[in-house]
Amino acid sequence: MNLKCNLFIDGDFEGVIHSDHDVTIGKNGRVHGEIFAKRVTVQGIVQGNIDTYSIEIKPSGKVQGTITSKELSIDPRGIFEGNSVIKKEEEGVDVEYFLNLPPKKEILI
Repeated sequence: MNLKCNLFIDGDFEGVIHSDHDVTIGKNGRVHGEIFAKRVTVQGIVQGNIDTYSIEIKPSGKVQGTITSKELSIDPRGIFEGNSVIKKEEEGVDVEYFLNLPPKKEILI
């Protein structure tokens, strides 16, 4: 799935997600696959790799896989099982590009 907008998943999804914006996995969300996005928030379950500028794992969130990011935040009771790779500037997301994008619509799954 290739998107140029925010995405909120509160159901089951299997596959690869590419978004120029934010991806949020809701409390009932379960993703099995890979996520490439500007920012990721996990309240449900992600099994797979995540490549992002910033990720936040909320208290009900669980990530199993490799996270490649510049910023990683895990709230109390959030669960992360896997590897964390710090994204270097030259490997990173072009933050200036993302900061200057106009707001987009959200897609709900």
